[in-house]
Amino acid sequence: MKDAETLVVGVLVNPYAGIGGSVALKGSDGANTREEALRRGATQQAPARMTRALASLAGLGNVKLFTWAGAMGEQSCVEAGLPCEVVGESSMPSSPDDTRMAAKALQQAGVELLLFAGGDGTARDLVDAVGLSLPVLGVPAGCKMHSAVYAVNPEAAGGLLHELATGHLVALQHAEVRDIDEEAFRRGEVRARHYGELQVPAEARYLQQVKCGGREVEDLVVTEVAAWVADAMEDDTWYLMGSGSTVALVMEQLGLENTLLGVDAVFNHEVVAADLGATELMDLIGDQPARAVITVIGGQGHLFGRGNQQFSPELIRRLGKENVQILATRTKLNTLEGRPLLVDTGDAALDASLCGLWPVTTGYEDQILYRVATDGSVNS
Repeated sequence: MKDAETLVVGVLVNPYAGIGGSVALKGSDGANTREEALRRGATQQAPARMTRALASLAGLGNVKLFTWAGAMGEQSCVEAGLPCEVVGESSMPSSPDDTRMAAKALQQAGVELLLFAGGDGTARDLVDAVGLSLPVLGVPAGCKMHSAVYAVNPEAAGGLLHELATGHLVALQHAEVRDIDEEAFRRGEVRARHYGELQVPAEARYLQQVKCGGREVEDLVVTEVAAWVADAMEDDTWYLMGSGSTVALVMEQLGLENTLLGVDAVFNHEVVAADLGATELMDLIGDQPARAVITVIGGQGHLFGRGNQQFSPELIRRLGKENVQILATRTKLNTLEGRPLLVDTGDAALDASLCGLWPVTTGYEDQILYRVATDGSVNS
């Protein structure tokens, strides 16, 4: 695309995407879940994440934005300082039907690319609404983002959009959308199936990969990782045990019950509280010594921002980088093919401060240094 031509972009936000993450609801699908999240003090994050993505377009005169009224897109455009044309509106709170209706209307308005903020549920809605007939790009804002249609963070989405607007050649590819059973997910079961495909700009350093499910092949090595962590636990220190099967094995080594897809608080080798949200974790640890034990999402490489939003920016700052222990076998890291581990906490300044080399526990008394970044480039 030449600079003189106009790139017409549709902007669509699911304003309630991810609202259950920080309060340990492990999803945001359904009106009852949304109401419970709001009752627990959760706030909308998706509009602000879309604003971060749109910031890359400031000063470009060859981009025209069409959007939906209010929190479903218009708010983000206004906050980014970008003019936009509102195609329609929905009553609040919005529903999946509203997302599908808005997507179809934006396509009919002539957008060439649909930039959307949401999670796997939103991606499913777009499969139903536009399928492969319109290129889309996801700004990650949900609790569960197993699908391969999302940028690694809002700034990466903005960077890819900027490349399109400034004439860079960007290919298209079909990317998988995963359907996650949210009720099973809350019970600690990951039931994912192929739901469909969407067209996305194909630039690997900006896009996350499909999440790889299942237990690490090297069972013995994972057990050794878990054993070392369990043996090294100190008294009078809070351990915030993150989600995932590797951390679950640490809890098994300790003989403790575990919330597979939640965050549990361990103190003096006992589970004091289970499946906690961000505010509960902050209140619980106070100013006492505390550490987080987390693992890497297989295939994607995310540390924060995918299924563990209970580790809020405030909590991560409270802990400090030196009190975050990452667990992953060398085999799991090798599946990244040199790509860095990723952080997408919702706070761009915090993400930047977390970049660099981190120690990763890969076996019993065995650690390696591995790079953490905010985009998926091999040379990050």
